[in-house]
Amino acid sequence: QVQLVESGGGLVQPGGSLRLSCTTSRFTSDYYTIGWFRQAPGKEREGISCIYSRFGTKYYADSVKGRFTISRDNAKNTVYLQMNSLKPEDTAVYYCAKARGEWRTLDGNAYNYWGQGTQVTVSS
Repeated sequence: QVQLVESGGGLVQPGGSLRLSCTTSRFTSDYYTIGWFRQAPGKEREGISCIYSRFGTKYYADSVKGRFTISRDNAKNTVYLQMNSLKPEDTAVYYCAKARGEWRTLDGNAYNYWGQGTQVTVSS
């Protein structure tokens, strides 16, 4: 049973930082992609970052490049999203997800397992 659980969301002031965690169950394959997505009220879901386990390859959407960093701790089965220089437009529910096979993409349609989400609010 594949499970993903996000944590670390909250309220932060503009310019502040948060670190989200995505703790997963152990996977049958050593090669997989974990992605971070977000959805703001009234907006479409946006893929913002993903990491491919085999080479540690990382991908970022232009909207977060240079501000967000994805990383993983294999011993803890956890993928992190460090978010710096947060802006009010980063306010959204953030989800982590596992892609089918070894897809490396920010297209949410390639992901078939999702966490429940964690709210991030950037406001003064």
